[in-house]
Amino acid sequence: MNIASVRRPIVPPTPPRAPDDMSFLGRVAVIRQNMIATWGQRAYEEDVLEGRFFLHKSFILNRPDAIRHVLLSNYENYTRTPAGIRMLRPVLGEGLLIAEGHAWTFQRRTLAPAFTPRATANLVPHMTAVLDETIAKLDARSGETVDLRETMQRMTLEIAGRTMFSFGMDRHGPTLRNFVVEYGERLGRPYFLDMLLPVSWPSPMDFARARFRKRWTEFVAMLIAERRAAGKKDGAPPRDLFDLMDEARDPETGKGFSDEQLIDEVATMILAGHETTATALFWALYLLALDPDTQEEVASETRGEHLDSMADIDRQKFTRAVIEETMRLYPPAFLIARAARAKDNAAGIEIGRGDIIMIAPWLLHRHEKLWDQPNAFVPKRFMSTEAPDRFAYLPFGAGPRVCVGAPFAQAESVLALARLIGAFRVELVDTVPVIPHGVVTTQPDRSPMFRITRR
Repeated sequence: MNIASVRRPIVPPTPPRAPDDMSFLGRVAVIRQNMIATWGQRAYEEDVLEGRFFLHKSFILNRPDAIRHVLLSNYENYTRTPAGIRMLRPVLGEGLLIAEGHAWTFQRRTLAPAFTPRATANLVPHMTAVLDETIAKLDARSGETVDLRETMQRMTLEIAGRTMFSFGMDRHGPTLRNFVVEYGERLGRPYFLDMLLPVSWPSPMDFARARFRKRWTEFVAMLIAERRAAGKKDGAPPRDLFDLMDEARDPETGKGFSDEQLIDEVATMILAGHETTATALFWALYLLALDPDTQEEVASETRGEHLDSMADIDRQKFTRAVIEETMRLYPPAFLIARAARAKDNAAGIEIGRGDIIMIAPWLLHRHEKLWDQPNAFVPKRFMSTEAPDRFAYLPFGAGPRVCVGAPFAQAESVLALARLIGAFRVELVDTVPVIPHGVVTTQPDRSPMFRITRR
């Protein structure tokens, strides 16, 4: 994809690339700390990298046609890997991201109406209310240094709480954040036996994950009970995502979610809805602090806009391009790993039963054959008439299992970035590079301090 730029774009810092001849055990040792750091230069240049994963072959796919086959044409042949299931099931249960087969089909059909553009538009007032409060708090600290990563986490958690339950997260937010931090720092990292053993054989860490899951599901059940106690007026339209999910019925069978299923769906939406969006907004603010000229373009676009409806959000073309470019450079889900159920041929690539397929948005979005200036921050590439191949850009996945909440996340991200940059000039206080780490999502290795100044 060719792009033209009047000025030289910034190239944000990344981890050093691994030696291409790094041993298998060496890669396993690095995976727990930063999966991104296990990939060498070949992974950014070649269409397909073949290796071995214990008794099976492994493939890193950077060819859009092969990716299309795995994620769309024959997606039912590919399931999550044992390690992937182990990492996600304790926090997401059997929710939409984990489910397979008929269970997934039922959940997807049932949830889809809750995430249409129209349904998202009805939730925008919840978003704007939280943004008003966040901007007021930041306004009181104009000229001071702030931790914008923590601010984004608190803000998106509050938005998740209000859009899900119509109540704030002042009381429950710290507990929820403690669950997220506890899991991410210890239990959400793969250990050697997590990758080696089949899911039916518990690994040592699975016992700790099971204890975590019991406490976590009890917490989510408490949130649901509190929301149900608040009630709903008879005949009133749904006021939040919980109403939509609680009333949702499979259009073919008329069946709704059981209480146990609802717990897993709520957990999935709260976690996916706040953690990934907070991370994307942090990286966008970091990039704009590194690139003041682009920051001023965002501020100029938002000037004079009310930004309180979907129509207002849709007009923010450049801000949307900044979010899209941010998710290209820092995809929230840096790796999609699948195991083949049966033999297959993916656009000429022979795949055996049990082989591991890795589609890494981190690699794909920076691949030298697919992108012009792949490591540079160039938002205007997403305003070009020459769109990237659909299967070369996967911030929300692709195919039938594309993220159901993508419209919601995109609207929230564009609205939040436009409002924040429209209100404040953002600068980095120090010059120490912030390095992305791929663990559960693409996280920064530290939280830098920013100085914010009212425009």
